[in-house]
Amino acid sequence: MAHPLFFLAVCLVLAPAAAAHDLQSNEEGYISLLLSNKGVDFAKDVLINKAVSTIIPLQLPDIEKSVKIPLIGKVHMILSNITIYSVNISSSYVETGNPGLVLVASGATASLSMKWAYSYSTWLIVISDSGDASVQVKGMEVGLTVAFKEQGGTLELSLLDCGCHVQDITIKLNGGASWLYQGIVDAFQGSIGSAVENAISKKIKEEIVKLDSLLQSLPKQIPIDHVAVLNATFVDSPVLSNSFIELHINGLFTATDDFAVPRNYDRGKKSSLFNNCPAKMIGISLHEDVFNTAGLVYLNAGCMHWIVDNSLNHSFLNTAAWKYVYPQLYLQYPNHDMSLNISATSSPAVKIAKNGINVTIYLDVTVNVLDGSKVIPVACISLEIYASCSPQILWNKIAGTLKLKSFTMSLKWSEIGNVHLDLLQPVIFALLETVFIPYVNLHLMRGFPLPLIRGFSLQNAEILYTESKIMTCSNLLYA
Repeated sequence: MAHPLFFLAVCLVLAPAAAAHDLQSNEEGYISLLLSNKGVDFAKDVLINKAVSTIIPLQLPDIEKSVKIPLIGKVHMILSNITIYSVNISSSYVETGNPGLVLVASGATASLSMKWAYSYSTWLIVISDSGDASVQVKGMEVGLTVAFKEQGGTLELSLLDCGCHVQDITIKLNGGASWLYQGIVDAFQGSIGSAVENAISKKIKEEIVKLDSLLQSLPKQIPIDHVAVLNATFVDSPVLSNSFIELHINGLFTATDDFAVPRNYDRGKKSSLFNNCPAKMIGISLHEDVFNTAGLVYLNAGCMHWIVDNSLNHSFLNTAAWKYVYPQLYLQYPNHDMSLNISATSSPAVKIAKNGINVTIYLDVTVNVLDGSKVIPVACISLEIYASCSPQILWNKIAGTLKLKSFTMSLKWSEIGNVHLDLLQPVIFALLETVFIPYVNLHLMRGFPLPLIRGFSLQNAEILYTESKIMTCSNLLYA
């Protein structure tokens, strides 16, 4: 289970991030995440509930005192097994900005259990007794201020201030004489309050140290599959304003074997899309080069190559269907089965505009004749395919589907005469519509993960566009 403070600490950014490269100060982030005030409040409530469940039960040190009781004399008292077993918080708030993130929980109550014992001596005997007691702490306020700094692709967390104040304490003894109650109240009320304040402050400091260590040890890549990973190293310190928290990660795809993806990308101007997300909890912006580097990685890995053969039972995979399109082919190989080798010649070009996403795909289609056990290449057609992409959020992944808009083609080479490209167009259209586009969509609908903490999911997502960027504005659900 994730650390209870982890969610707020990285503001729903991510659990993992990318390849372990030394980051340069001018490296840019291609995925941005913004947590609105609504999202910060949601994160705060989750944080408080998780933090309380983690620190409870909290053991306090024993307290010993010798007090003078009227008519009795000097009495030695000890409180032991002092345990905070429940905490309830009535109100809380978060402030973001300089110098950091401030979290305050007020109007809190706490319930404690403890053991008591006393002893005193007379001139004849030693008298002692013991029992248990319950304590109610009221009007407790807890506050902390933390700061975040990007260092080497990870976030460093530092505690700037921390404190706990107890306003009122009620003690209920089980057993014991009436004088004992007043004695314990007089002697220990302040000490119990101080012990609670010190214990909670100490626990918060310990948890912040653990959290900082956790942040430093996070892996720096999000695995996509056996081919690619998403570089999710932080490239800037978080931006904390009075209305949002914003973070930037590298966000580009790289190969699992650290294939060096070119860095000459232009992020463009800062998107104003975040202004459209106040009603939602979180906004995630992705630059078009996130998708362009994905295509480059898969192209270099040899994944953009497909063979279409007769196992798919398509009528155009027989030379008879090409009788008028490619006459010499039919004359030389009448009624022969065929196969098509489809290969991307360069990575797909993704362009995001205000009206949607456009994708240009560059393919070579090699036409093969199957002559017995031989596969004979006879021609190659170059295609330039223009498609639109409709993205969608599936759980915590971004997926999408392509829709064919148009295509152009040219004959790259032919071993057997000429090809009538105008007559070939319906055949290529059928190939694209019934084979290529559905195949690509099958893979696109698998999606790739967005950088979110485990346990949180997007809800009621909306997708917006601007020049070169796509953004999803969503609410959050925690399970």
